[in-house]
Amino acid sequence: MTLAQRLWIYQAERFPLARTVPLLAVFSAAGINVSAFLAGRDLPGWGAYAVGFLLAFTLFFQMRAADEVKDLEDDKRYRPERPIPRGLVSLRLIMGLALATLPIAALATWAWHPPVLWLLALTWVWLAAMTAEFGVPAWLKARPVLYLTSHMAIMPLIDVLLTGVEWMPGGGPATALWLFIALSFVNGCVLEIGRKCWAPESEREGVETYSRLWGPARTATIWLGCVGVAALLLIATGIALGQPLLIGAVAIAGLAACAYAALTYRRTPTRKAEKAIDLIAGLWVLVSYGSAGFLPLLAGGAP
Repeated sequence: MTLAQRLWIYQAERFPLARTVPLLAVFSAAGINVSAFLAGRDLPGWGAYAVGFLLAFTLFFQMRAADEVKDLEDDKRYRPERPIPRGLVSLRLIMGLALATLPIAALATWAWHPPVLWLLALTWVWLAAMTAEFGVPAWLKARPVLYLTSHMAIMPLIDVLLTGVEWMPGGGPATALWLFIALSFVNGCVLEIGRKCWAPESEREGVETYSRLWGPARTATIWLGCVGVAALLLIATGIALGQPLLIGAVAIAGLAACAYAALTYRRTPTRKAEKAIDLIAGLWVLVSYGSAGFLPLLAGGAP
């Protein structure tokens, strides 16, 4: 196969563009919109959205490459079917592509508003520390909750960066922006736990999942608890945006759908229920960002 064909297979398995691009487009645009809405500023020009999407896309690809580095030995031993262990592509190639996106992201940020580079640098520092497991990989992996929170901390950092594309040249962040930043952290936990709620027959030696750590019933409860906190933060963000009823209705409907998936998985943790939680977790994140970032526009309540 040609290099292009091998990379196409790699993205389908490890960084699916069909799923990732729409989610990142909504995520980045929503952050910029919410930052402007909360501060009572006009929306920025198209350049802000282009830079925001580019930053989100490159950072998430860099995170995927970082995961390939962290998981290499485990993948060789327990998941040899993955692209790098089976020889489809090399780790050197993926890391080379990730490193090549660094100057692209930096130049785009500089072209938009040079001070935003400080926020990008802060995000990269945390990503580098994550890749090195903060220098204590064994200690951290023995503490799954701390591992989860330390790695999900990059989500609010990315959101500070993306909203900073709007508020740094705009005059500063709105006071209530912290609600949206906190929502990003909790939504990261919703995604991470949701993708590791497995059926008992799906569990594999050497693959760490929350369902194996806590058991399916407890994992479903914790996951639903994270969705509940995210729903409260989304409602609070809706209040700050002046759209409590509209955004609140979305939050409650989304929470109800997640509750149904969680209770189904808790009762009978089958592979079908496992896939449903993974799917609904992604949909919840997409809908929560979309409602906060775009419903005020549709409702006519945005500046």
